[in-house]
Amino acid sequence: MQQTEHRILVINPGSTSTKIGVFDNEVSIFEKTIRHDSAVINSYETIIDQYEFRKNTILETLDTEGINISKLSAVCGRGGLLRPIEGGTYAVNNKMLEDLRAGYSGQHASNLGGILAYEIASGLNIPSFIVDPVVVDELDPIARVSGFSLVERKSIFHALNQKAVARRVARELGRKYEELNLIITHLGGGITVGAHKRGRVVDVNNGLHGDGPFSPERAGTVPAGDLVQLCFSGDYFRDEIMKKLVGQGGLVGYLGTNDAVKVEKMIKQGNEKAKLVYEAMAYQVAKEIGSASAVLSGKIDAIVLTGGLAYGKEFVQEISERINWIADVIIHPGENELQALAEGALRILRGEEDVKEYPGKN
Repeated sequence: MQQTEHRILVINPGSTSTKIGVFDNEVSIFEKTIRHDSAVINSYETIIDQYEFRKNTILETLDTEGINISKLSAVCGRGGLLRPIEGGTYAVNNKMLEDLRAGYSGQHASNLGGILAYEIASGLNIPSFIVDPVVVDELDPIARVSGFSLVERKSIFHALNQKAVARRVARELGRKYEELNLIITHLGGGITVGAHKRGRVVDVNNGLHGDGPFSPERAGTVPAGDLVQLCFSGDYFRDEIMKKLVGQGGLVGYLGTNDAVKVEKMIKQGNEKAKLVYEAMAYQVAKEIGSASAVLSGKIDAIVLTGGLAYGKEFVQEISERINWIADVIIHPGENELQALAEGALRILRGEEDVKEYPGKN
């Protein structure tokens, strides 16, 4: 029996660029990163105001490349800062559009993903989706307790890549994602370690706001008492502290760069500080993986390292040597976000999963 061909347009908006791709089933036939002039982007009062400009740019690019959008089966956008929801593929509906435009959980370029998908798809009378946004929240109640009654632990992580990689590993193992216990570690500008228990991420560090390992540009967990003293020292404004934690933390704070390749070069040139800091980052990642193994009571089918830093053989080796006694370590470097979006839409079009309705019941 011949498999039905589904052509899917995927859209991943960034702050000054929009990545797009066209997939025939799982196969990419076109991908491009559209760079936007910063002066044009900055001319818009809000991120959401950019949607018409970005939509037109996407359609013009597809037309220039000779891609006939009338052949599309669906459009899938990057999920934005929505209400906390469980993982999966969601149809873009009016409530989602309302929350994306209002910036329910904050303003970010990814909020444009669902809007652009809907605007393009509605003109073609085809469905529009988002897949596994960063606000995916499947935490067990016990994982939310921080120890400080005024603050609850939150689920903010690289859900799109973590979930997609988990499903790929499950296929490689000849099992279903919902049957496995996996520890998925995304190694990028931010680092998140998720405990995936039979298809749900029951615990994960908040890789944005001070939880877990430090990363190329984020500070991770910082001793709370010392941080409080710094905040009230009178030397810094609130925004300055936040920048030091997110954007200027981690490798940037210690070594002045978020480029792992440059750091590795510094190490080869004999820079002992670079060597110590880089090894410390791997050390903290391994510690977080160890914590996730406790969450899963040591019953782990595999540990997966993914994201851009997973291309670094020495960095990966440094982590693996500390945790390979827990379970087999599988390496899936890169983020492959466009592929992950296409696969999420494809599961719905093939009837392999039921499409979810926002905001769901989480």
